Amino acid sequence: MPYSAEISRTNPTALLFLLDQSSSMLEPFGGQPGKSKAEGVADALNRLLQNIVLKCAKADGIRDFFHVGMISYGGRVNSAFGGALAGLTLAPVSKIANNPLRVEARTRKVDDGAGGLTDQQFKFPVWFEARPTGRTPMCEALGKAKEYLKAFLGVQPNCYPPLVINITDGHPTDGDPREAAKDLRGLASKDGNVLMFNAHLSDKQNRPIEFPSDEAGLPDDFAKLLFRMSSELPPRLLEAAKNDRFPVGPKSRGFVFNADLVAVIRFLDIGTRVAQSVR
Repeated sequence: MPYSAEISRTNPTALLFLLDQSSSMLEPFGGQPGKSKAEGVADALNRLLQNIVLKCAKADGIRDFFHVGMISYGGRVNSAFGGALAGLTLAPVSKIANNPLRVEARTRKVDDGAGGLTDQQFKFPVWFEARPTGRTPMCEALGKAKEYLKAFLGVQPNCYPPLVINITDGHPTDGDPREAAKDLRGLASKDGNVLMFNAHLSDKQNRPIEFPSDEAGLPDDFAKLLFRMSSELPPRLLEAAKNDRFPVGPKSRGFVFNADLVAVIRFLDIGTRVAQSVR
């Protein structure tokens, strides 16, 4: 059965995030005042990276079940890692865990046990900083992703297929991305083809659409374009989406439209839940 390979330290998989950092990402995120799309995506991604580190933390240390990469595209296309990770393509989770750019002290509201709320401080590691500028060279970013994953698959030919998650709010400015996306999805391990998921952060007031099975309800051509670029959910991820009460079916694709911050976090979590267990 495809998409059934076990994920382990000797057979890790890859997670690669393509992050639109064009100037339009400075616009407000999901109607939330004071937070741009770029800042909202950065928070969601940093929270996800922390969760991945925790998933891989065992009694003997951080196990490298995943190799993670980030490509930003806004004006230029390059690795989004900074600090000690600068210039890396795909970094093992243990190296990511030990090298955040910084750890921030943040505050959240929690139940005070008496019917009210109180402030609670917590530590928030930051690996990715939003720096939106310029245009949207998505085709170039997809080509760079193909380079990263082709090299990874050369070393890990038996892995659970790598997953690419593209988060964008605008039209590509360097051509039609469909062929580049097809080439990327054409890469494969012995367990199946590379998966590509897309999150479209629209400025439209339409209701969010999550993991659709067809493009009939999508409101514009760009949403339909990203849907066509997206892979169908393989069995494990389809089951995970069902368990989270998404209205999915056998042909559901890894695509969300008009996502707000909560939807992006849920989308990222579902998208990276490639195994029920890893060892």
